[in-house]
Amino acid sequence: MMKKIFLINAVLMLALTLPACRKDFLDARPNKALLVPTTPDDLRVLLDNNDVFNIRPNLTPLADGDYYTTDAGYGTYRLDMERNSYAWSKDIFAGAVAGDWNTPYKQIFYTNVVLEAAARLPEADVKEIRGTALFYRAFAYFNLVSQFAVPYDAATAASAPGVPLRLHADVTLKAGRATLAATYAQIWADLSAARPLLPVTAGYKTRSTVSALLALQARVALAMEDYPAAGRYADSALSINHTLLDYNSLNASANRPFPRALPSGNDEVTYYSALLPYSFDGPSAPTYVDRQLYDAYAPGDLRKKLFFKEATPGDFRFRGNYAGSVTLFGGLANDELYLTRAECRARAGDAAGAMADLNTLLIKRWLTGTFVPYTAANAEDALRQVLAERRKELLGRNLRWNDLRRLNRDPRFRVTLRRTVNGHTYTLEPGSARYVYPVPDEEVRLGGVVQNER
Repeated sequence: MMKKIFLINAVLMLALTLPACRKDFLDARPNKALLVPTTPDDLRVLLDNNDVFNIRPNLTPLADGDYYTTDAGYGTYRLDMERNSYAWSKDIFAGAVAGDWNTPYKQIFYTNVVLEAAARLPEADVKEIRGTALFYRAFAYFNLVSQFAVPYDAATAASAPGVPLRLHADVTLKAGRATLAATYAQIWADLSAARPLLPVTAGYKTRSTVSALLALQARVALAMEDYPAAGRYADSALSINHTLLDYNSLNASANRPFPRALPSGNDEVTYYSALLPYSFDGPSAPTYVDRQLYDAYAPGDLRKKLFFKEATPGDFRFRGNYAGSVTLFGGLANDELYLTRAECRARAGDAAGAMADLNTLLIKRWLTGTFVPYTAANAEDALRQVLAERRKELLGRNLRWNDLRRLNRDPRFRVTLRRTVNGHTYTLEPGSARYVYPVPDEEVRLGGVVQNER
């Protein structure tokens, strides 16, 4: 059995790298006859491949303003795309293989193989398998559209370019860019179809569940600025699991103070995913938390000790990692849900409800006996407080970039980012075209994908 699965995985991986002259995924030419798993067990093992599915793109944290490096540190980043992201360059990938693009499309390819194979098997045997594949495909497309397409705007989504939609395992089929509206419609279609097929919870945090799906729906709706829907999905997810980790139970002197998320070490985590590793986020990398952000944590806030470790005087590395390991956490967790629901309540004029959610979270983050519940003068005040805490709480999960993209559309929350590298000052203005990453060069040259304007 395991030998068979190994061979299937090997052939699938080969499909992503052929022909040898292509670095990208979309135009690979495998022998499709070799790619068809034949049993539900085959499909389940493919979907349980954590190295394929439980990982998200991770370049944008270099660009979102939460981190900085020194001139010397900038020179130590291993990849041009890391340095280019940090400087908001026009050309990010410079002809190199783009993991932030290829990783989601690899996931999509696997899910398409699974879905087509599942269609040939009895429904009762593959119900959860189909739901899992649809969840993974939706997550992959959302990660792509969050980085490689413009922020969602209902007024222009029908004409704005989204990302190539590949819905079949036959990789010989060309896939031009769908519209942004069509891309989001596919994400919602996959999530809607997956929901009745999934269990409410699961014994493995790497597997999809209704709880995880609702959390993802809340994230997608928030990115679309559909705040009523985002609030409803967050509320539904929290009705299944509302556990929050009490930071008073953690050891701030430990090298890694947070419990390992796998297999089940942190009940606040609904779904485990890692972030794609780069040299900038290594445990000894010269990447430091923005000093103003660090200073925003009050003395009684345990996150100030648990999230950060001083590397050199005045320079603090992030270590508040829900993975509990070297790999950074990029999954779904209840703290995000509380903050999403709080934001949506504030936007609906419910200041009391927003602050109730915020205080429910923060009392678990402050030293016992020191927390004084936050209050808000009005809904606007509540919203500002929630957004400030959202940035502080969700640091290091590759969520800030998408928050900036949507919040910059509101004059109240626009942020201009600036940084200096080797004497040159770089600026990223709100609404800049550089909030959309370029399509990798070979997808444009050989795949016919229309490039983003930067």
